[in-house]
Amino acid sequence: MKRSQQEQIRNAVKFGHTELPDEQQGALRKAIKIEWITIAFLTASTLLVYLVLGNSQAMKAAWVEDMLSLLPPISFLIAARAIRKQPSEEHPYGFHRAVGVAHVVAAVALTVMGAYLIVDSAIVLVTVEHPTIGGFDFFGQTIWLGWVMIGAMVLTALPPVYLGRVKLKLAEQLHDKVLYADADMNKADWMTALAAAVGVAGIGIGWWWADAVAALGISASILHDGVRNTKASVSALMDRRARTYDDTAPHPVAKRLDEYLKGLDWATDARSRIRDEGHVFHVESFIVPVEGRMPSLDQLERARLACVELDWKIQDMVLVPVSALPPELLPGVPAPGGERA
Repeated sequence: MKRSQQEQIRNAVKFGHTELPDEQQGALRKAIKIEWITIAFLTASTLLVYLVLGNSQAMKAAWVEDMLSLLPPISFLIAARAIRKQPSEEHPYGFHRAVGVAHVVAAVALTVMGAYLIVDSAIVLVTVEHPTIGGFDFFGQTIWLGWVMIGAMVLTALPPVYLGRVKLKLAEQLHDKVLYADADMNKADWMTALAAAVGVAGIGIGWWWADAVAALGISASILHDGVRNTKASVSALMDRRARTYDDTAPHPVAKRLDEYLKGLDWATDARSRIRDEGHVFHVESFIVPVEGRMPSLDQLERARLACVELDWKIQDMVLVPVSALPPELLPGVPAPGGERA
């Protein structure tokens, strides 16, 4: 092997022992960079909001939301390092499930904090607490602190919208659900900022309840994100069939695999069972040979390699010749939760 080829292999970006195509290599590097930028921005915005927090319940909820927004990017960066480890005897499937673990941690934290904030905001509303916002002296002029709060919310609202849009594209390219959850939170940040600003403005015009109502809205948004992501992350760890990066539908690679395998001249039928390991898939394909004749080792190996070439996410591929397909893989058979195969 030429030296340049050796260097290229050594320097290749990998997920475990899965080498990434050029497009995914670039997407991974960009995702890592954008997550560091996100952490820097959120650190600054969290500090800014804390400094102007005052007695506003809505500002408190926005501040907590900013802190929670740090969880997905941190989880992504930790997982991005963990998944590079090579599979071992103790971890024969590699460390790709680190992505799923990170997803669960971030989702549960969102759920718990969202529930806490809803209770806390509801107590303020029920007990009819009237928040007050004072002022400060600025070169002999008294400035209402509420204007500073609203200004802080406007400043922190715009960057996450851009960051969220970038991450959505990268999440699709990398099949990364942690990155998608992070992007989803970023896209919703402007609503959090708007709600907090409305709550502060409500205090200014004498609507004491507007602050608590705005805080409830922010808390409900946090809880909604948490519950949705918890459901998706736990289902993935329980080996639900592989779905798209946004969990909206079964992943299309299964259909492509089955169509290819059914088209082999020595096969009559085939169905694949796909386990989503985080970024990559572990695939078990069951094939019914023609007239029950066992395919040769060479036929099986060529079919396996062709399947691996269909999609970079297919990390491990197992072909199993069977006399009949497993019933649970046949179309129309109900799966747990009412989903059909």
